[in-house]
Amino acid sequence: MTDVNAPSDVSFPADGFALFPDRSVVALRVNGELKDLATVVTATDAVEPVTIDSADGLSILRHSTAHVLAQAVQRVRPQANLGIGPPITDGFYYDFGVDEPFTPEDVKAIKKEMERIVREGQRFVRRVVTDDEARTELADEPFKLELIGLKGGSKEAAEGASVEVGAGELTIYDNVSRDGETVWKDLCRGPHVPGTRMLGNGWDLTRIAGAYWRGSEKNPQLQRIYGTAWPTKDELRAYQQRLEEAAKRDHRRLGKELDLFSFPDEIGSGLSVWHPKGGIVRGEMEQHARRRHIEGGYTYVYTPHISKEDLFLTSNHLVTYREGMFPPIRMDEETDADGNITKHGQDYYLKPMNCPMHILIYKERARSYRDLPMRLAENGTVYRNELSGALHGLTRVRGFTQDDSHLFVTPDQLEAETARVLEFVLSMLRDFGLEDFELELSMRDDEKSKWIGSDEFWEYSTNALRHVAHASGLKVTEVPGEAAFYGPKIDLKTRDAIGRTWQLSTVQVDVNLPERFGLEFTGPDGEKHRPIMIHRALFGSIERFFAILLEHYAGAFPVWLAPVQVVGIPVAEQYGDYLQGIVDTLREAGVRAEVDHSDDRMQKKIRTHTTHKVPLQLIAGEQDRSAGTVSFRFRDGSQTNGIPVDEAIAKIRSAIEQKTLVNTAEDLA
Repeated sequence: MTDVNAPSDVSFPADGFALFPDRSVVALRVNGELKDLATVVTATDAVEPVTIDSADGLSILRHSTAHVLAQAVQRVRPQANLGIGPPITDGFYYDFGVDEPFTPEDVKAIKKEMERIVREGQRFVRRVVTDDEARTELADEPFKLELIGLKGGSKEAAEGASVEVGAGELTIYDNVSRDGETVWKDLCRGPHVPGTRMLGNGWDLTRIAGAYWRGSEKNPQLQRIYGTAWPTKDELRAYQQRLEEAAKRDHRRLGKELDLFSFPDEIGSGLSVWHPKGGIVRGEMEQHARRRHIEGGYTYVYTPHISKEDLFLTSNHLVTYREGMFPPIRMDEETDADGNITKHGQDYYLKPMNCPMHILIYKERARSYRDLPMRLAENGTVYRNELSGALHGLTRVRGFTQDDSHLFVTPDQLEAETARVLEFVLSMLRDFGLEDFELELSMRDDEKSKWIGSDEFWEYSTNALRHVAHASGLKVTEVPGEAAFYGPKIDLKTRDAIGRTWQLSTVQVDVNLPERFGLEFTGPDGEKHRPIMIHRALFGSIERFFAILLEHYAGAFPVWLAPVQVVGIPVAEQYGDYLQGIVDTLREAGVRAEVDHSDDRMQKKIRTHTTHKVPLQLIAGEQDRSAGTVSFRFRDGSQTNGIPVDEAIAKIRSAIEQKTLVNTAEDLA
């Protein structure tokens, strides 16, 4: 490869330095691995440029900005200890051990130091070190020393720790000034952009939060500073505008303003109650899903919220998921007057998953291949002991309802049934107005110790899911190493009205639980065979999906989902009875309609119900009463006058049946 000139704002050594004329290139992909731009390559290497606006390039940009943040923090707070600083979606963070929490004044000072570091044009220079060398150089950084001791176990080290330590060699990145002096360093796997000047002015710090070291409440609480970074200032501003729009759509705020749900302190964090209007929307969601499932050949089942310990020992959840489960409830224990146990009790657990109970339904009697596929569905409430700091409105809660389905199939049915499931999922989500989808196919890790089952099963099941995913016509990203240890899966992602990506449905292949529970079916050969289990959550959870829809529509639901679909507003009190007759007809047809008979003036009533996101307002005065008509007023303020009552009722019913999003007069034309 021929070397070219480096960007003018950073200086690089000439030997073996592979650069591209395009200044948007920030790193290289050499033989499939991300490498610094300074990597020496040979003629036999497969080399691709990584641009700053690619997914990998953005991660590198953000990780490099996190390092600049850490250096700036230690300039402002020299005694601050370094935690970890990974890139995340749309940004980065860095954790610090400090004696006093950061203040807004600290953040201002840190930003100024970051600006200085960027202008200084420091280079990021990678060095390979031994464990002992790293310990010596980072002797004053206790969290880094702990990570070195966990090398090779990055999954257990801490969220985001893989950017610093892994199974391979340890590396330190030096920040080198223009005169060649190392001015700062950090334990890091890299890669990084060549120099700090490349960060430009497309970054900002966004907020401060507390975070437990390695995600455990047993460890010290650190201070976490979040930030965002983009290739240009214009992209930063566009992102900030998206954040402003997202804040307006925040489901927690809308839930309170529209009187949909709440989280009473008396009940406990992460446990929601649904108000009448929220209950209407949720009920419509559940009833529609139920109808579609029954039409699709699913059978609804019901299972308890609590189970004996043995069930979760058999399923292995008490081994692999114990920290996510609530503590046990001891039942049937008896003691004497002195408190001595006279009868040992039994531990029960709130269920974190529905699947073990669905398995018991399958296992209740002998099954034949003629019984398969067997499709079980349940709106099952589960409980997970989430950390209080992780709770977030309805999207991260401690008690939630999964629209759970488990399908039991023969190996020969796997591909066809997965295709059927995916088609069903996409169709259902489109019913709710979502249209922009893509898929992720999670495949097994190359390391044999990280998965179970035969090579034949993995090859067969992965190929089946691959065929289904690509046949959908959607964008498919294959992700090696992200499968569960017991089988591959397809994750479906959607974009909402402001371009945010949400992961929704999952289709997960599982041979582990059928094996653990000894599930069988009799094949056409008369022999016993093991079924394959497909886990399928359509919405993920009803609470989370409700939150996504609430933000997607900014509270302005399609007519069929709106808590109040129609409100009648008389021009004056004497026209209230006329509107009441129309509303009564609508209510008889199943429409959620009401008349505002309050003493408020008409204009205030219009403002009130517009604020409440009511899709259709019917206004009537003397002219309408005399002509047997009404006027429609819509969410955007547009209005259509003089519509005959029968026609108006037909339009309303059609909008509900067609699941139309009605915000303007044109939407109801």
